[in-house]
Amino acid sequence: MIGSLFDIWERRLASVDTNRVVRPFEWGLDWIDAPDNGRPLETIQEFARRAVAGSDAFFAAPEVNDYELRGDVLRFSSALRTPWDVNNTVVARIFHPERQSSGQPPRAVVVLPQWNADAQGHVGLCQLFARFGLTAVRLTLPYHDQRRPAELSRADYIVSSNIGRTIHANRQAVLDAKGVVDWLARQGFERIGIMGTSLGSCLAMLTMAHEPRILAGAFNHVSPYFADVVWRGLSTRHVRAGLDGHIALDDLRECWMPISPWPFIERVRDRRVLLVYARWDQTFPVDLSRRFVDEFRRRGLEHDLAVLPCGHYTTGKAPFKFIDGYHLTRFFVRRL
Repeated sequence: MIGSLFDIWERRLASVDTNRVVRPFEWGLDWIDAPDNGRPLETIQEFARRAVAGSDAFFAAPEVNDYELRGDVLRFSSALRTPWDVNNTVVARIFHPERQSSGQPPRAVVVLPQWNADAQGHVGLCQLFARFGLTAVRLTLPYHDQRRPAELSRADYIVSSNIGRTIHANRQAVLDAKGVVDWLARQGFERIGIMGTSLGSCLAMLTMAHEPRILAGAFNHVSPYFADVVWRGLSTRHVRAGLDGHIALDDLRECWMPISPWPFIERVRDRRVLLVYARWDQTFPVDLSRRFVDEFRRRGLEHDLAVLPCGHYTTGKAPFKFIDGYHLTRFFVRRL
């Protein structure tokens, strides 16, 4: 009964956005600097296998030398370039606590919002972190808000039926997040955490797995695989429509493995982790979230767990957003 009510509520919330576009399928070999040898699937899968095996190099970011802080806005050049100048500058907003907790070293959390978040997405959460003595740095993801090219009405290029561009965009997001971590380290922060929601959760996990200076990570809505969420999720039905008839799920999963948390679970061992999923989630299907949690248990990886009594979209509605905020804030206050 409760599940049926959330099903109706989730679908109603998902239908609010009327600007979703079914884009044509593209392999996007140019986005991964791969030659067109007439076997695009095999080419991308081989690229993906190499990227996973050599992920430290794949997610290595060059040193940033052009950080610019004006007021509470940090800008710097993205490590990956795109054809859109507006997307090549990283934008992050800083939320400092009014006063530092007595006896506590300065702590900071990098915040990665959900797909298609606007400028206000997660601002309330950042303010909550700051209220409890944590500096929060809210990163604008590639192709979002100020970084969105003029021809887009949504941040389509970070999740789309262009296989190579999706890899490139999410890799760019991870390198951007690492750039924020480096800036924080230069400011003297030694206790740095990261959290992300939905797509941001995936990116936060990838960043933590490849950035040893991150001590704690909260992953808000979790899945082992990028491809499965796109293939099965309520929010990405238009992306699935562009993929249908061109690629099978098993092949897509392999192509997008470098931007999936699954291969990198072991890399967060001995760090502090909070896993969050929603009991009636139709965007991050619940069986995927449970499989992810079960793998942490199977490997004996220490973690905190919170199960929200709602769905994906309804996580952002009262009272569930307050429950979620409580779990996330409590985790960083206690664990970072």
